Amino acid sequence: MITISIDPVAFTIGSIEVRWYGIFIALAILTVVLWTAWQVKRGARISYDTVFTAALVGIPSGLVLSRLLHVIDRWEYYGLYPGEIIGGGGLTAYGAVLGATVGIWVYSRFSKMNFAYFADVVAPGIILAQAVGRVGCTLNGCCYGMETTLPWGIVYTHPDSFCPVGVEVHPSQVYEIFWNLLVCGILLRLKGHLRPDGSIYLIYISLYSVYRLGTDFLREGTSFLFGLHQAQVIAVIVLSVAVPIMVMRTRWVRAGE
Repeated sequence: MITISIDPVAFTIGSIEVRWYGIFIALAILTVVLWTAWQVKRGARISYDTVFTAALVGIPSGLVLSRLLHVIDRWEYYGLYPGEIIGGGGLTAYGAVLGATVGIWVYSRFSKMNFAYFADVVAPGIILAQAVGRVGCTLNGCCYGMETTLPWGIVYTHPDSFCPVGVEVHPSQVYEIFWNLLVCGILLRLKGHLRPDGSIYLIYISLYSVYRLGTDFLREGTSFLFGLHQAQVIAVIVLSVAVPIMVMRTRWVRAGE
């Protein structure tokens, strides 16, 4: 059993509480931007201006959909307290990724950016950033797992933790950190070996979806549809779209060789 007693609030500025969760979300966003800029420095066919503009588009669009999916998932609460829809806490990883993806894709339609190539370049940075963000979840006590008696179960003892105090639970946040780092390594290994452009991103989003579909059964949450969590429903949709696209695009490339 592992005990986590850290205060989820890192520090306060007047009456404003700055939580570790928020700090690590900011670090996660910074990770993606710096990763992409580093790839440009290493020779990626993307300009720094494109990275900057993509960040200006992707960050707000990701945050908006992330918040929207959280509110939808917790509508029983927000329906009673609509004043907390704007400005309250709570985001979803899927919303951030898909919102940013759609936002940048729309931007690419009005620019000369090769979206598929850009997505491949940024994909390892996205999954690395998700690992960083889950560190914040671990300290915050949110996104916790179901009760367990396994020796690596975690117990939160701070009264401000989002996890019920004193209950031994699966460290689902830590599971995802390790999975995300593994996927990052896989993507880096595949880099430069797959065609056409967009394949790395499709593998990334598929591997992440496989993880969420399977391991969310170990995570506390409310049923969204057919007994599945919202993230699991999204995972099914993503896999049903990404995998066929990946297969068809690969066949087209081979047919043209």
